[in-house]
Amino acid sequence: MTSHHVRGMLAFLSLFLISFTPHCDGGNILVVPVDGSHWINMKILLEELHARGHNLTVIRASTSWYIPEKSDLYTSITVEMAVNVEHFFGGCLEEQVEVQREGASVMTSFKLTKKFFSLISYAHSLWYDALKYIFDDQNMIQRLRDSQYDLVLTDPALAPGVILAKYLKLPLVLNVRWITSGEGHFVLAPSPLSYIPVPGSGLTDKMNFIQRIKNIFFHSIILFQQKFLVDPVYNDMCDKYIEGGCDVISLLQEADIWLFRSDFVFEFPRPTMPNVVYIGGFQCKPARPLPAELEEFVQSAGQHGVIIMTLGTHVNALPKEVTEEIASVFAKMPQKVIWKHKGDRPSTLGNNTLIVDWMPQKDLLGHPQTKVFVAHGGTNGVQEAIYYGVPVLGIPLFFDQYDNLLRLQERGAGKIIQLVDVNGHSFEQGLQQLLHQESYRQNIQRLSRLHRDQPITPMEKAVFWVEYVMRHKGARHLRTEAYKMPWYSYYCLDVVLILLSVVTALLLSIVAVFRFLCCRRQRKIKTKQN
Repeated sequence: MTSHHVRGMLAFLSLFLISFTPHCDGGNILVVPVDGSHWINMKILLEELHARGHNLTVIRASTSWYIPEKSDLYTSITVEMAVNVEHFFGGCLEEQVEVQREGASVMTSFKLTKKFFSLISYAHSLWYDALKYIFDDQNMIQRLRDSQYDLVLTDPALAPGVILAKYLKLPLVLNVRWITSGEGHFVLAPSPLSYIPVPGSGLTDKMNFIQRIKNIFFHSIILFQQKFLVDPVYNDMCDKYIEGGCDVISLLQEADIWLFRSDFVFEFPRPTMPNVVYIGGFQCKPARPLPAELEEFVQSAGQHGVIIMTLGTHVNALPKEVTEEIASVFAKMPQKVIWKHKGDRPSTLGNNTLIVDWMPQKDLLGHPQTKVFVAHGGTNGVQEAIYYGVPVLGIPLFFDQYDNLLRLQERGAGKIIQLVDVNGHSFEQGLQQLLHQESYRQNIQRLSRLHRDQPITPMEKAVFWVEYVMRHKGARHLRTEAYKMPWYSYYCLDVVLILLSVVTALLLSIVAVFRFLCCRRQRKIKTKQN
């Protein structure tokens, strides 16, 4: 039997299984998303849920960056927010880019950490005010209760969704990779720091002694962030509105299902839990035809192919001197270049480079002419590069981007250039390596084959588990109760202490008996001698 026939049979079997999978018609879902690039992920999932006949209600800020008030997908509930989300985050991220150009040093790391903490703390305080506005509006609370939602679907990078689910006593599904402090696995699954790298550490799963010390240090920073920056924002709200009080981490651990935007083709191997469902790359699907003008430009590249470059949702342009260097390198390349860039037009731009405000990124990555993807290393872009099998030249800017790109680099599917090191020579050298060393393309295409080799797609998996929670009113049987244990019980320190006490008492008793017998014998000997 040929591989073609095998693939055909697997596709038929997949469709057969899906057609007989029980589904939940007309569910009622309350969605609490996070703005920006996180919304792009959430919207793709909502489109699929809407197509399945579910009713969606989205809570959004009045000054939302990406989430429109009116949509065919959902009904919106708008809460007042005084700060323009786009201007606030845009300004903070531009500052982070400028600091990165200063180069690696203790002072640079301190500045970046300080700015990051400031950004996160302020974002939580904004949504604290928004959530308080909801709780204090009795009409809105009554409306939420009367709507009889089946579950809350939220992105837990910010905490309002998990608190609202607890308040309304509804099942909770997380669309998650990042939580209020760091990566989600660390509060849910066993996470030995000896081989599980903490995001931000820049480490892999192979660590020497010094690297393990560094990993523990970065983990302590995350604990500090949760304890002193996040918890204080929400503690009084939990005490006031949640019966019996609560804390954010416990609420996360109570979630019924974690739809985790990762998988083990991308992530390093690690322990996990039964209610974690891996949906990495769920936004990916076969590429569609390009618009006619763009297709013509791509085909004009001939055998040399196309390079595409984008820095994602949050960054429109790099510093001017970097942009000029990159443009001059592109101008020398035989490839055609499609570059998403909204800043000033570089003076060194070549005729082979097409500047665009927006590009159909997934369709370009899926085009056979695309040879290299120059990217910042966001989760979406990295997973799309894996799905379509395009090697990545990464320029990480902030957040998780270095760690994402590091996973590709470790697998020989990409190369990293730090922003401070970007110049004409380093950028051209990186491009030439990815274009002409066949191993990069072979490795990324191997990852692509591994990622695609699943009985059902990640999106089908995500929808199934959302509907599963609706059908069964939760998924408590998949949820560990370990989070309710005191820390000393979780690590069995009380058991160890008791056992050590018993063993110590036994040893002391044996020593006492021997001493008694020895003393008695010595007295007998002395008596005989006398």
